[in-house]
Amino acid sequence: MKYNVAVVGATGMVGNKFLEILEERNFPIKNLYLFASKRSAGKNLTFKGKDFIVEELKEENIKNKEIDFALFSAGGSVSLQYAPIFSNYGITVIDNSSAWRMDPSIPLVVPEVNPEDINWNKGIIANPNCSTIQAVVALKPLYEKYGIKRIVYSTYQAVSGAGMGGFSDLKEGYNGTAPNKFPYPIAGNILPHIDVFTDNGYTKEEIKMINETQKILHNDDLRITATTARVPVFYGHSESINVELEKPFDLKDIFELYNDAENIILKDDIENLVYPMPIDCEGHDQVFIGRIRRDFSIENGLNLWVVADNIRKGAATNAVQIAEYIINQNK
Repeated sequence: MKYNVAVVGATGMVGNKFLEILEERNFPIKNLYLFASKRSAGKNLTFKGKDFIVEELKEENIKNKEIDFALFSAGGSVSLQYAPIFSNYGITVIDNSSAWRMDPSIPLVVPEVNPEDINWNKGIIANPNCSTIQAVVALKPLYEKYGIKRIVYSTYQAVSGAGMGGFSDLKEGYNGTAPNKFPYPIAGNILPHIDVFTDNGYTKEEIKMINETQKILHNDDLRITATTARVPVFYGHSESINVELEKPFDLKDIFELYNDAENIILKDDIENLVYPMPIDCEGHDQVFIGRIRRDFSIENGLNLWVVADNIRKGAATNAVQIAEYIINQNK
């Protein structure tokens, strides 16, 4: 069986990646519809060797089409306005913005972690934040086997996480061009904040990681803190994750756990300087884990280094995996 798919925000960085992932994974598409802003309407995008014209996102261009899935990456305000419209026409929306993530009536899903939550969706499913996705993939095996008391996130996030503007700031910054997206130059620099600051001193990105991890793992009491930073890397978020487990562990068992885990690649051979780096993960859909070691400062403490392609697994691939799960459940 084939399905009619819409991509909303098709001309953006993640929108383009949606098309790439759909083609790579040979998603069973009958008809493809591309939507973007009025400014981008009329552009041609290529999918499987065919040109498709981008349509303006407005209800009259939606209601006359039979669509099964709508993959959204057009920003929060657009999602708030248009996701319910698509849903009202019986279309399953998978949204990559932050608009719906913390709505208790809408599932927030990473297929390797909480696929069962897809089953109670009412037409809209939220894709988590890119940094959260790779973190919970790494944490889920630990959470299931040992339980988790506390998590400390420190992230080193690529500029592509800020879209085309962030990518351009890094690329042009090496030529001495002043930044447009970021408040300071990112080339040769690190910015110790992502998104805006809140009243408690945390940034929205840090709050997202805390709240989304709790929601995905179904544990509002889980103690989490986070510091997120933007680094001069084009693709691939890196994360240092410090975990306090509830039960004692043998380090050998942690390695075996990750060797057997779904969509995780273990790269941890310090004698030969083998550990995950952003250049390893670019273009891949797996989560890479290394630098696994005991934290001797606390009981049952563990350190991890976690890297993934933020535009693929951190955004587009995760959304496509959700759609694939729905298809497989309906077989």
